Formats: sequence, C-alpha cells, structure tokens
Amino acid sequence: MNLKPRRMEEPEINVVSLIDVVLLLVVFFMLSATFLDEGRVRIHLPHAGDVPVAHPKREPLVIAVTQAGGYRVNEHELINASPDTLRAALLKEAGSDRSGPVTIRADARATHQAVITAMDVLGRIGFVEINIATVKTAAPGQP
Repeated sequence: MNLKPRRMEEPEINVVSLIDVVLLLVVFFMLSATFLDEGRVRIHLPHAGDVPVAHPKREPLVIAVTQAGGYRVNEHELINASPDTLRAALLKEAGSDRSGPVTIRADARATHQAVITAMDVLGRIGFVEINIATVKTAAPGQP
C-alpha cells in the first residue's frame, strides 16, 4: 500500500479562449451597429437674393478738455464750461444713440475736476463706454 500523499495540482481556468470570444463579439457589434445622428435636427435655410447693407457708422463722439477747463465736442468749441452746456452739446451730437463709445481727450495740464465733470455728464446722460485717450511715452533708453 502506498501511503505517500498524492500531489494535488491546483485547478486553473484557461481564459485565453474566453478573451478571444469576447473580442470577436465586440468586433461583430461594432461592425454591425448603425451610426445614426438621431440627435441632430436638419434645417433647410431659406435663400435670400440680397445681403442687407450695413449702415455706415456715425462719427465717433470725442470730448476734448482744454488746459483752461473748456470743452470741445467733436471739434466744436462750447461757449462756456458749464455742465449744462456740455450736456446740451452731447445730446445734440449723439441724438438718441447711447450705445457708442465716447473718447475723452484731456490736456495733460487740465484740471482733474474738468475731466470728472465730463465723465459725470456722460454717465448721467446714459453713456456706459467711456475711453480716455493717452499718448504712449518712450521708456528711458528707448528712442
């Protein structure tokens, strides 16, 4: 009688054939699937004969503040430097359009109050895009 214990082999599962089958199924479904754009809406746009003509833009609004504190609106000098006169001139030049940008060109020696008064009048009228013109100076050592 043989009393030696038998060597037990560990059971193992061969997955190579399972991987082959799954890969074949993936390839089959990829090739047989229909790729439709079901989420897209097809729209046929109407045809037009002429393209609408863009209206020419009006002249930009420029306020110049002089060294003495006077104002010029689009190169038209005002009779005095009061905010009411500036307001009337701006309303005349701009009309009902308040969407355009306004550029303030102030003299470097003009008082700060004159520039702030111009900005205040523009804000009260309804302009929201106000630009202040400056001149780029050369840095030391540059021509």
